[in-house]
Amino acid sequence: MKNKEHTRQVRNTFVKKFKAGFGYKNISQALNIPRSTVQAIILKWKEYQTTANLPRPGRPSKLSAHTRRRLIRDAAKRPMITLDELQRSTAEVGDSVHRTTISCILHKSGLYGRVARRKPFLKDIHKKCCLKFATSHLGDTPNMWKKVLWSDETKIELFGNSAKRYVWRKSNTAHHPEHTISTVKHGGGSIMVWACFSSAGTGKMVKIDGKMDGDKYRTILEENLMESAKDLRLGRRFVFQQFVFQQDNDPKHKAKSTMEWFKNKHIQVLEWPSQSPDLNPIENLWKELKTAVHKCSPSNLTELELFCKEEWEKISVSRCSKLIETYPKRLTAVIAAKGGATKY
Repeated sequence: MKNKEHTRQVRNTFVKKFKAGFGYKNISQALNIPRSTVQAIILKWKEYQTTANLPRPGRPSKLSAHTRRRLIRDAAKRPMITLDELQRSTAEVGDSVHRTTISCILHKSGLYGRVARRKPFLKDIHKKCCLKFATSHLGDTPNMWKKVLWSDETKIELFGNSAKRYVWRKSNTAHHPEHTISTVKHGGGSIMVWACFSSAGTGKMVKIDGKMDGDKYRTILEENLMESAKDLRLGRRFVFQQFVFQQDNDPKHKAKSTMEWFKNKHIQVLEWPSQSPDLNPIENLWKELKTAVHKCSPSNLTELELFCKEEWEKISVSRCSKLIETYPKRLTAVIAAKGGATKY
């Protein structure tokens, strides 16, 4: 097995001593380095006038330049193509290589295998509406977004965190208890919660009992919306019509009786495009909340609800403020994607 190479400084020392009149044997004894190593480095210096590492050609590629370009082109045009499919396509043209070879070629071109992100299916009408929203609001002042009270509902499962977790382990210990994540069928139960937030922090969080309908939604708003606005100091001297309320286009949100409730309370509702989670910054908080809650390891639904509310209140004002301050960047990304999915 080859030992670690000597540094450039050490190799230069060989040459310096050789120029001073020292022989291979003397240099070897002075530096306690094998004579053969000293001789090889000095002979290389004599031939190339350098002690730097020279290019090493290595084994010639089994694939032609044409086949490599074809592999890269196929992977770029069809991102979900598998290595097995690429391997079969190269075999069809007479170039039989291992999957690892194909993988290395793709890596050199900047293509790497990654887990595909899940995004809502968007029709052309959805993209058009998102693009229209982003374009019309791109010029809004930062103060406008500070007046918005964002809201949404989400489902949180007891054992439903499907995120990948990595562990340090030795071979043949994959199934040891400390190296596994416990799961149960159907997530072990779940709860639905409604919550809101603004740039000033998080508002109320409410557990939704049973199936959500228009009446239940209006009850949640009646008991929590105004109080959240007051806590977050939206409006002046309890004149809450100065804030803007955001909700999605769920039928119970847009029901005639619900819209009448907003009108009677003098609350302005932000016009919102359908299928647009990328535009709602509360989605970022949902992800962080679920990660924090599952780190608490709740054992039943009562604990799950308790941890949800505790972790929601722990979300810092600075985090909420940052999401709103960067909202114009979110709009710019939607415009760049022509209303399609973004990194948000």
